Amino acid sequence: MAITRRGLLGAASAAWATTVFTRPASAAAEFEFKLGVNTPDTHPLTVRLTEAVRAIGAQSSGRLNVTVFPNSQLGGDPEMLSQVRAGGIELLAAPSMTLSTLVPLSGLPSVGFAFQSYDQVWAAMDGGVGDVVRDAIGKAGVVPMKKMWDNGFRQITSSSSRQLNGVEDLRGFKIRVPVTALLTSLFSGLGALPSSISYSELYSALQTHIVEGQENPLAQVSTGKLYEVQKYCALSNHCWSGYWVIANRRALAALPADLLEILKSNFDAAAVRERADLLEMDHSLQAELTAKGMIFNKPDPVQFRAALVNAGFYTQWQKTYGAEAWAQLEKYTGRLA
Repeated sequence: MAITRRGLLGAASAAWATTVFTRPASAAAEFEFKLGVNTPDTHPLTVRLTEAVRAIGAQSSGRLNVTVFPNSQLGGDPEMLSQVRAGGIELLAAPSMTLSTLVPLSGLPSVGFAFQSYDQVWAAMDGGVGDVVRDAIGKAGVVPMKKMWDNGFRQITSSSSRQLNGVEDLRGFKIRVPVTALLTSLFSGLGALPSSISYSELYSALQTHIVEGQENPLAQVSTGKLYEVQKYCALSNHCWSGYWVIANRRALAALPADLLEILKSNFDAAAVRERADLLEMDHSLQAELTAKGMIFNKPDPVQFRAALVNAGFYTQWQKTYGAEAWAQLEKYTGRLA
């Protein structure tokens, strides 16, 4: 069942209150896991992760205790990815864009202007595209859960100095992108000047005008309070992105079979609920952000897609991902290049 924005905040408060007040019981746990995530505690991702780890604790009778560390408390995304690989933390809700620095194929679902709707997204990610990406992640030394979590379709925001109505407005535009080659390539192909900055440093980079704008789903714009330092939002839907809950292989291998099943089943069930939450939240966010002073416009995606074709973007990434993986993607999106 989806939760409203007000319900989301209440759920977050309740989740964190429960976490704080039950921490002393964790001393008896056989297994102590840390889970890092970059989203604030009010984001649907953090709320549902927290609910999942509470259920894991209850169903394991306290044998497995997982503590969620939101808001990049354990470091930026690249640092947390290194930690989960090394075993410094056991679990990470890894943005697919960040994960693509280790596993290039995790960027496959985020090819520019590929998916047109969530129906396409979840058919692909619970189907053939998800299979391809999970297999690649597993070969990189970490273990992904089966279900992918939603981050949302990504939009472009900008400061008061520039509203983005078309491709020409992106020329020379200094935009923050995640530390990933795919989005750097996409915005370079559109004539912008992309700069790779970790999400934990994004607000200050916008505030100090190191970059003029950024691109993220509306949920990130809201929960990260980016509306305080951005004036305009172009509803570009230029790509979709998600999160994979991944685990250190050695930590997961140490769990008895019953605890492993409890962990996996709860994270996968929570992922499905988070998808519904984010969709519900996204429906109300434009009005909420407008009330906070943001100005929205909806540019025509056709001209952006044409610019990317001319820049060789699709040809480049088809070669990068390989014919087999690209064919899996096009089964759900239709022909891209």
